[in-house]
Amino acid sequence: MPDLLIELFSEEIPARMQARAAEDLKRLVTDGLVEAGLTYAGAGAFATPRRLALTVQGLSAESPTTREERKGPRADAPDQAIEGFCRSTGLTRDWLELREVGKAKVYFAIITRPGRKAPEIVAEVLEAAIRNFPWPKSMRWGSGSLRWVRPLHSILCILTDEAGAEVVPLEVDGIRAGNTTQGHRFMVPGAIPIGSFDDYQAKLKRAHVVLDPAERADMIWAEATNMAFAQGLEVVEDRGLLAEVAGLVEWPVVLMGSIGEDFLGLPPEVLQTSMKEHQKFFSVRNPKTGRIEKFVTVANRATIDNGATILKGNQKVLSARLSDARFFWENDLREAKAGMGAWLEGLKAVTFHNKLGSQYSRIERIAALARDIAPLVGADADLAEQAARVAKADLRSEMVGEFPELQGIMGGYYARAAGMPDAVADACAAHYSPLGPSDAVPSDPVSVAVALADKLDTLTGFWAIEEKPTGSKDPFALRRAALGVIRLLLSNQVRASLVPVLVDPVRRNRAAMAEAGAFPGDEVPDLSNDRVEKECALVLAADLMTFFHDRLKVFLRDQGIRHDVIDACLAMPGNDDLTLLVKRAEALAAFLKTEDGVNLLQGFKRANNILTQAEEKDGVEYSFGPEPKLAEGAEETALFKALDRAEAAILPAMKAEDFAAAMAAMAALRKPIDAFFEAVQVNSENQIIRRNRLNLLHRIRAICGGVADLTKVEG
Repeated sequence: MPDLLIELFSEEIPARMQARAAEDLKRLVTDGLVEAGLTYAGAGAFATPRRLALTVQGLSAESPTTREERKGPRADAPDQAIEGFCRSTGLTRDWLELREVGKAKVYFAIITRPGRKAPEIVAEVLEAAIRNFPWPKSMRWGSGSLRWVRPLHSILCILTDEAGAEVVPLEVDGIRAGNTTQGHRFMVPGAIPIGSFDDYQAKLKRAHVVLDPAERADMIWAEATNMAFAQGLEVVEDRGLLAEVAGLVEWPVVLMGSIGEDFLGLPPEVLQTSMKEHQKFFSVRNPKTGRIEKFVTVANRATIDNGATILKGNQKVLSARLSDARFFWENDLREAKAGMGAWLEGLKAVTFHNKLGSQYSRIERIAALARDIAPLVGADADLAEQAARVAKADLRSEMVGEFPELQGIMGGYYARAAGMPDAVADACAAHYSPLGPSDAVPSDPVSVAVALADKLDTLTGFWAIEEKPTGSKDPFALRRAALGVIRLLLSNQVRASLVPVLVDPVRRNRAAMAEAGAFPGDEVPDLSNDRVEKECALVLAADLMTFFHDRLKVFLRDQGIRHDVIDACLAMPGNDDLTLLVKRAEALAAFLKTEDGVNLLQGFKRANNILTQAEEKDGVEYSFGPEPKLAEGAEETALFKALDRAEAAILPAMKAEDFAAAMAAMAALRKPIDAFFEAVQVNSENQIIRRNRLNLLHRIRAICGGVADLTKVEG
């Protein structure tokens, strides 16, 4: 069985497109081969700045001959129907078979497709893949019609078996497939003949090309960290930058340079961002001081002077870039020390959303909300409001204008420069957090208050203007904001009912809508009608709470808690206190993993099913207190006593929010319930006894239902 090797050699492919392009090449070719009837043992795709490569091992030498039997119309069907069937099969009527099917004669077509050799199929599939390749952006060049991300120079396409390598006959837009590749553009130019994938990989490495991007990344990281360690420094980890740089070079040569003494006083985030964004440099930090003192750059070739000339040029460009950053920093510091008033005033001219007003009016809403939230998280209300008022001032700074990703971080520096308390500065730096599922969660109370206020204002605002996420579309990152609220509450064990908290920000955002003229002329509400506005806000808050619950389900599912367990807890009162809700769900999930939990659930469902069926049949609700004196037998009497003990333990445990104790008390019901069902017939012929036992089942349902709605748990 031959092995297939493909290389598409071009001008430089943008680093951000390489990984996806390698996977697309693998998908298009392997899917096409399989659809054409070939099989293979394995496949691997690779990318460098100038090439996409694919190896397919154990490819079948030819596709099998196939025989398809297709049923057609009856013999007495109209000629048009029979002719249409013939056209669809590619056969004439003479080639059709007539068979007895029941009482009728029916035409059948036997379609035989002979197998094809692998080279013919590979050529067909690869040409289709090249011509229909899904580049995010592509171009045409010369007089040809082919579109590719950059001009395509050559195609290597060979099938290798015991007899040797065979070039697949293929030509695409004047480019004929061959068995040669190119080495490093500068270090080893010229054609290199290839006989197999192993030969290809080895010869490329000798020609100073590392084919595997993961290997290039490992080489860069190992060399950079070793260089830094030798000088008592450490490289600031940035996996995204590492992947990008690995896509910029075919032969990585790691070089370390120094940052000018004049720039070492800049905040480390400024140095790191400037070097990363402008020059793709890694930052090298002194772990003793936390300062960024050096940088690592990756060249695409080895030089006689060991990179000295390259470093000199890079440092010259770096000095110019950092001079700009220092200019921004010094100007911003002067404004910060003056109180940031001009920045805040400038935010009046910055629109947050055309239906929700300016950034300045939004800051007013966030400040009010932060003051409201402060007592719930143990924060000083004055500090929370102060932090909320200046947290977004850095949006008007020159540094954030140049590097938007530093917003918030720079706000912390500027707040300290303005002489504000540390808690205020920390809140400015952290109020966007957490930005993602792995981002750190603020823990200082003032930071928590401002971060919550920022996200809750965003959510209530967009809920008020009916801009909710739909399907995969979430242009305002509202799912991320909701997850941020959830993580802030849970990580800091914040106990609060969210619906009442959401009412005032909803009303403030509706007022902002009215001010912005977002309501149609005939639908402008009477905002002075407190009762109506409060009812409207409660409706929107309840709808937003449903969104929080959906996000919480996703979050807890990733923590290993089943959706039905969450639903069982969501059905209980107080489900807008997310910390309490999660505490209950964790306890229930742990309980249901025990043998007692599984068996009790079965007993509960049996009791509930019998009770539900009886209530539907009789048209009544059996919710009266059962009489212990009507119990017959030891098992029924024991269940009455067990329910008394469980109720006496569960009620105070639930009041104290000791869910583990409540679950333990509920677990004690497992054996009495099992024994009851084994010994007792609920639907007794004696109607008095039957009603009493159905009321007893209701008591089981009520006591267990006080812990969680077990009817929603599967199993």
